[in-house]
Amino acid sequence: MSLTSRAPRTARTARTARRLRVALVAAASAGLIGAALPSPEPLGIGDPLFPQLGNPGYDVLAYDIALTYRGDNTKPLDAVTTIDARASDRLDRVNLDFTHGTVRAVEVDGRPAAFALSGEDLVVEPSRQVGPGERLRITVTHTSDPSGPRNTGGWVRTADGLAMANQADAAHRVFPGNDHPADKAYFTFRVTAPKDLTVVANGRNVARSLSGDIRTWTYRGARPMATELAQVSIGRSTVLHRTGPHGLPVRDVVPAADAARMEPWLKRTPAHLEWMERKVGRYPFETYGVLVADADTGFELETQTLSLFERSLFTRGGLPKWFVESIMVHELAHHWFGNSVSPRRWADLWLNEGHATWYEALYAEETAKQPLERRMRQAYADSDRWRAAGGPPAAPRPPAAGQKISLFRPVVYDGSALVLYALRQEIGKDAFERLERRWVSQYAHGTASTADFVRLASEEAGRDLTPFLEGWLYGERTPKMPGHADWRSTAPVKGSTKAPAPAAKR
Repeated sequence: MSLTSRAPRTARTARTARRLRVALVAAASAGLIGAALPSPEPLGIGDPLFPQLGNPGYDVLAYDIALTYRGDNTKPLDAVTTIDARASDRLDRVNLDFTHGTVRAVEVDGRPAAFALSGEDLVVEPSRQVGPGERLRITVTHTSDPSGPRNTGGWVRTADGLAMANQADAAHRVFPGNDHPADKAYFTFRVTAPKDLTVVANGRNVARSLSGDIRTWTYRGARPMATELAQVSIGRSTVLHRTGPHGLPVRDVVPAADAARMEPWLKRTPAHLEWMERKVGRYPFETYGVLVADADTGFELETQTLSLFERSLFTRGGLPKWFVESIMVHELAHHWFGNSVSPRRWADLWLNEGHATWYEALYAEETAKQPLERRMRQAYADSDRWRAAGGPPAAPRPPAAGQKISLFRPVVYDGSALVLYALRQEIGKDAFERLERRWVSQYAHGTASTADFVRLASEEAGRDLTPFLEGWLYGERTPKMPGHADWRSTAPVKGSTKAPAPAAKR
């Protein structure tokens, strides 16, 4: 979101919300705002990969999102999104990321506010200027539309309802907000649906009420969350409860008809949690679970406290057991790497996906005798081609136009896990494992950058690792692998920069 600063203005007489809206849209209207403020325009925080994503000038503290679903997953939901924020600059306008819905009204601190849609921004003009450090509450009455192509993200239409897949920049297709992982906030969801449907969301269920044929469910997260990790599932689902390490509540959400069929997979989750805790420390959230969606997404997704999996991963047959479990561990590992420690910019995505892929591969080695070194040697052989197609791990090329999930290329998965393998080869296993634990502890429930990782790695190694990691993170060609002088990377075909298809996990 964004607001434009200017000198204080004189008070305006009261107007209805509709007249305010018309005034802002028609900025040339004499004497209202056209002479003082430029026309509304989309803004961003300057992320190199998504320049208009996120908004400067304020920090979101909390979202309270109310959704009403009437049983038809092709029709818009009625919604009210309330945003509590603190201004960091003097603001005359606030930009919220929002698209693919109808805005009916906006209030700021209980007063009607002017608003206009510009690009994928909802531009709000409060009735008074907001000063640095001031709190403000923005309430947007809107619709949330689940229609549209599958690969645009946001709502996912399942066989019996809806789920969310907001990565990388699609949360604003569901609700207005500051849609960038640099601005994490607390979330509350209040979802009203027909009483025969089950609703789950991030965090824990704190209230449930029945009124006639409809039920309202309230979920609240105990830790801040990036917008891309939001999850709401509505459908004919069964919620299965079990206990993880240290008494951690584990809830899995599956299509009701599949509960018995899914159990052999889902009962493995407590062991996955125990394995990850042995590697990097205590699980960082208040609950965990697997959400199985009856939809063809083409990917799995680490939505916070409730990882999204497509049903076919568990039912298609022919996939080795170790492979399915390693994918489950991949999404679980994200809860340390990506969810708790979130990327400061999208170019830091390698820290999410490289680590999740690392623990996926390590789990396969330790539990199914799938050699990590063999996988890394193959990744090394492919690395130069991946870099040519998608850029180096810490400086990825922007996604293809109209194909935002094309950001998720092989270089951010195995190509980035390869960086971690090289680092372990360089500093030794013990120092590497200490670094991993320090990383998820020092930056827990915050954001961190590639520079932060290099700095912490250097501290753990007792020497400046910048020269070593520079080539691994930013080089066009893959550096020599420590300890493996015989490894070779296949040179890319000259002139070929076509990126491979996106990977089927995130």
